[in-house]
Amino acid sequence: MSELRFVHLGFGADAVEYQEAWQEQRRVHAARFADEIPDTCLMLEHPAVYTAGRRTEDSERPLDGTPVVDVDRGGKITWHGPGQLVGYPILKLPRPVDVIAHVRRLEEALIRACAEFGLATTRVEGRSGVWVLGEAGERPATGALQLDLAAPRSADDEFDPRLSGPEYAPSNAGQRGEDRKLAAIGIRIAKGVTMHGFSLNCDPDNTWFDRIVPCGIRDAGVTSLSNELGRRVTVGEVLPVVEKHLREVLETAEPLPRAV
Repeated sequence: MSELRFVHLGFGADAVEYQEAWQEQRRVHAARFADEIPDTCLMLEHPAVYTAGRRTEDSERPLDGTPVVDVDRGGKITWHGPGQLVGYPILKLPRPVDVIAHVRRLEEALIRACAEFGLATTRVEGRSGVWVLGEAGERPATGALQLDLAAPRSADDEFDPRLSGPEYAPSNAGQRGEDRKLAAIGIRIAKGVTMHGFSLNCDPDNTWFDRIVPCGIRDAGVTSLSNELGRRVTVGEVLPVVEKHLREVLETAEPLPRAV
């Protein structure tokens, strides 16, 4: 891919309102489609806001009537706010775009960034994003309910069978303690150009997630770098590390069109 340009929209006291950033995404997307600018990644923080992707169900929204911004990305509902690093990579990819390959590249960059801070993270089967796995527990005794982790969970509408393979840990499904989501990914592809992107929890107030069913996942938790490392890890500390690994992964990638 071409050289990746980073644009800092605002952090901390200059955090960018979601609707303002969304409008800037549209502007940059149009410019990238027209080849007026190179591949560009917008980096920022948002003031506290809930955003709901197209698959969000009513039961996953805040029960107290807290406003939610409905957006045109995939996925379900999530929260953005102070202490969370948000990145919107706006990249032109060969068509038809291989969406899953794009998601995996973003995951890889974030996994490498977390490793630089000394935190081991991974992917989880059927679910996008970056995860800290719960500790392994004993399997149920013979005669108890057994789950075949190799079988597609067709009844689980949160499960995407395309997110599988050796780089994905099996879904916990009672085999581990609670898995914890550290980074969420939700994207949209329009005219072969990506929009939206990722959010990485650095040191947010994670009680904001208590009002919703984050990403529609009911059997896993949410965590942050600060929680996992036992010290405050700020957005400012994480920003250059994430940018370095995004550049390494995205600039060296050779995206291929999706097989049809």
